[in-house]
Amino acid sequence: MHGWLIIDKPVGPGSTQVVSAVKHALRAGGYAKAKVGHGGTLDPLASGVLPVALGEATKLAGRMLDSDKVYAFTIAFGTQTDTLDVEGQVVATSAVVPTPAQVQAVLPRFTGTIEQVPPAFSALKVDGARAYALARAGAEVALKPRAVTIHALSVDESQPFLTLVAHVSKGTYIRSLARDIAHALGTVGHVAMLRRVKAGPFTLDTAISLDKLAELGQARRLEDVCLPLRAGLDDIPALSLTPDQAGLLRQGRVLVGIAANQGLNFAMLGETPVALVEVSDREVRVVRGFNL
Repeated sequence: MHGWLIIDKPVGPGSTQVVSAVKHALRAGGYAKAKVGHGGTLDPLASGVLPVALGEATKLAGRMLDSDKVYAFTIAFGTQTDTLDVEGQVVATSAVVPTPAQVQAVLPRFTGTIEQVPPAFSALKVDGARAYALARAGAEVALKPRAVTIHALSVDESQPFLTLVAHVSKGTYIRSLARDIAHALGTVGHVAMLRRVKAGPFTLDTAISLDKLAELGQARRLEDVCLPLRAGLDDIPALSLTPDQAGLLRQGRVLVGIAANQGLNFAMLGETPVALVEVSDREVRVVRGFNL
């Protein structure tokens, strides 16, 4: 199979454990051995959309890492932990607990391009070592602010408790966002719940549980829920090829005199993906070729 399994990751396992579960489901169903990789790490304490690429779709996993994400999260006001989530040790407290209206009022400050200091407990490298490893060892970790984009930030009023929804760019840390919102309200806080509801083009609508994954693997019915390779590129226009053009691209050749949308295109021969290509000045060059 070449495509995407969208997993609704529960709280507990890490992303690599989900990849292992997918490999196990493939073996249980007697499927041919295939490359498997995930399209964006989710912490063990987070749940939600985890795209898992199969076969040739793994060539697009890196692009998925760069895509926008949407998260729902709650902030536990009054306590801040060293990890900025429920797993850490309390390092600060405050008696100030803001109202939903007060929270709503500060959100515009955190919309658009903002400067954000990543959490000390993150996978960023400091002098060649992971920040979280240094922090766990008790070292002082000083990370530099970075620019991130918060496309939208709002209160989800359909929830019975205060839940925020953030549409964010690559590199945004929700734990840091929660910390900074709390500080702006004159208090402290940490993330009590974090759920990814969208990753790139993928949403919870097509996501399956790990139990369902195992069940479909045993029944050899993973094809029923495997989205096509093209699904990871829904935001990119398709470019139809002739057999001769497809053959040239598969050889790594450049097509000339092609009228197509400038920028990235998804080159197809009928229903078969041929390559992710870049179109510039009527020339088509391969960015990623698919062996299909």
